[in-house]
Amino acid sequence: MLDGIRIIDFTNYLPGPYATMRLAELGAEVIKIEPVKGDPAREHGVKKDDTGIVFLANNRQKKSITLNLKEIEGRERALQLIKTADAVLESFRPGVMKKLGLDYERVITHKDDIVYCSLTGYGNAGTFSHLGGHDINFMAVSGVLSQLKDEYGKLVHPSIQIADYMGGMAASERILAGLVSKRLTGKGSYHYISIAETVASIMGIHLLIEQETGDQTGIKEINGKFVSYAIYETKDLRYVTLGALETKFWFNFCQALGRDDWMNAHFSKAEMNNPVYMQVSDLFRSRNLAEWIEFGKKVDCCLAPVLEPNELQSFEPFNEKEIIFKTHTGSLSVKMHGDQKQNGASSPSLDEKVKHRNNRCFT
Repeated sequence: MLDGIRIIDFTNYLPGPYATMRLAELGAEVIKIEPVKGDPAREHGVKKDDTGIVFLANNRQKKSITLNLKEIEGRERALQLIKTADAVLESFRPGVMKKLGLDYERVITHKDDIVYCSLTGYGNAGTFSHLGGHDINFMAVSGVLSQLKDEYGKLVHPSIQIADYMGGMAASERILAGLVSKRLTGKGSYHYISIAETVASIMGIHLLIEQETGDQTGIKEINGKFVSYAIYETKDLRYVTLGALETKFWFNFCQALGRDDWMNAHFSKAEMNNPVYMQVSDLFRSRNLAEWIEFGKKVDCCLAPVLEPNELQSFEPFNEKEIIFKTHTGSLSVKMHGDQKQNGASSPSLDEKVKHRNNRCFT
């Protein structure tokens, strides 16, 4: 899809690399500009073959070149690469690229049709724009973290970087929009993505419901308050999700279990004083997860298991399409686009040679 598109990637760690990996797996040539010692993600955390897992998971199908952007030579080489490119993604704090002489205004004097995207925490201007931030901060200020609470109202600490990944998706989306606009108008464009703003964008329903009713927990039918749309524990202490929101799915569920007497309790409360809720809970605890998976495959009632990471590869819908695969180096990976073929490419070694479009190498 993106064959012939070259993207220069100045980002490190997670959000930016995830964004450009999504584009690389659509066929774009992504050249990752790394500091002399490499993306810090190469060295941090759990490692495989002496390379950080965070780096391996987010940099497949890219090329790498190391440049010292604090030196004139490094900046000049970066500009030479940008001249050959269609798009740029950077994730420094606002103002850093300007100090380096690699900001959009400078770049367009060398490449006027470039699509240039800045991925930031809080935007490129304003009260918080100069501050650092991480995934948990962006989830917090967006209102999303407030929605993850246990039965006692205590916040649940996420173990996955939802905001960072959403920011990456937003950046790849905006770069694609910029490339389409360039195709239509012949003009490049500048874009900034705020991760905090991106995550806040999914709170629209919550804001309107709160405005009208005062309730801050979103759509009541799907926030865990009703028997037909809830998480249930199984006999083997695992969990399944029941999402029988529509009447037909709830009826299918009840009829398959021979419990027509539950049908009228479709939107009864998931509370201990509700006899139907207690009966449904007891029923789920009478069978193990494997049995409920088979039930969910046979009965169309929106029933699905809560899987652990080590179970994803064997989950039938994923296994059939090889959504989880191994790279050439043996690293387990997840396809960015399920309908696209995966060539097994791994993340780049540090400072691979990058060819100019006239086949001259940058070394």
